[in-house]
Amino acid sequence: MDTTNILFFNEEISYRINDKRKIREWIRQVIYKWGNRPGDINIILCSDQHLHTLNTTYLNHDSYTDILAFNQSDDKTIISGDIYISIDRIRVNAKKYRVRIVDELHRVIIHGILHLMGGKDHTGAEKKEMRRAEDKCLSLRPPLT
Repeated sequence: MDTTNILFFNEEISYRINDKRKIREWIRQVIYKWGNRPGDINIILCSDQHLHTLNTTYLNHDSYTDILAFNQSDDKTIISGDIYISIDRIRVNAKKYRVRIVDELHRVIIHGILHLMGGKDHTGAEKKEMRRAEDKCLSLRPPLT
């Protein structure tokens, strides 16, 4: 039996995620496909301001972002951590890229999982590789509402 916990929380916002069970299964599938094991993962949906505060406090970055991922595992093969996602940024980016909010949210969730698995996106080449990995992961996503 899988004893991992993939939990969803709201911090300073109200947003309802549909199909949580399917999203959990999809995240686990991605983690296993990359040769890792899922541990405890918290996905915290929050406001721009909350994420900005975390970004300045913990990373010394005075900027807005859509996601921050904090690895909580000492074992590189067990994927555990906290993923903070700004719903405000998700809405802005969905409009900018002309995609559904839920699709942008799923892309950012899996982006956070990839970060927890060691994915980087600092350089142009890393960003390109991250986008390729996101697309591969999204192709594994089951039909969701």
